[in-house]
Amino acid sequence: MLLREHFRGANENALSKVYVASGFFDQRQTDAGDFVGPGNFSRAQDFKQAAEAQGIVFIEVAGPTQIAPKLWLTGPVPRVEETYNGPQGLFITSNGQSEPDIIMDDQSMGYLTEQGWLMTSGCGHSGLINTGKVLKAIEDAPIYSIVGGFHLWQADAQTLDRTADWLERSGLGLMMGGHCTGIAAAETIADRLNLPRSQISHAAIGSVITPDLKIVRSSVE
Repeated sequence: MLLREHFRGANENALSKVYVASGFFDQRQTDAGDFVGPGNFSRAQDFKQAAEAQGIVFIEVAGPTQIAPKLWLTGPVPRVEETYNGPQGLFITSNGQSEPDIIMDDQSMGYLTEQGWLMTSGCGHSGLINTGKVLKAIEDAPIYSIVGGFHLWQADAQTLDRTADWLERSGLGLMMGGHCTGIAAAETIADRLNLPRSQISHAAIGSVITPDLKIVRSSVE
């Protein structure tokens, strides 16, 4: 909402359309009953109403959805290989029963390049393999590049080995893992796949991946 407010002076339509996966507006709460919502809001619906008052339109995505040429959203990712990869302690009330929040509204985005999929993820709570399988079901192309956070910073050796093996079979050639990926986890995967240093980045502010899939490193990398 802050970005929408900042840019709308130059362009009234700036950041006015937001795609969220089904379940994004489910109300989370702690085991003590305290409400937890998006941003600085405790209630999800209060956040939604405040955002809509700024002219933001939310589009809920229930499954794989094309939003532009070669650009797809996964929607909620089925938990096939990995069940849940993320924090604990929040709950969602559904049909009168409270269930642990396993962030079923986690989604990622894929761009189909000539080399294969460029998969981008914010936190990857559905699991990197699960997410990649959704993209490969859309178009059976290599998962050539992964960019973003993949929540592997606390993953054990077995999980990293399984993830690396799947990525190798899927044709990974470039990795820009930041945020919750974890430097040690990224290095482990890169070593297993023998990725050259030119093809791995521990993404930071200012890191860039070019249209022809080249890495431009930030000054702090």
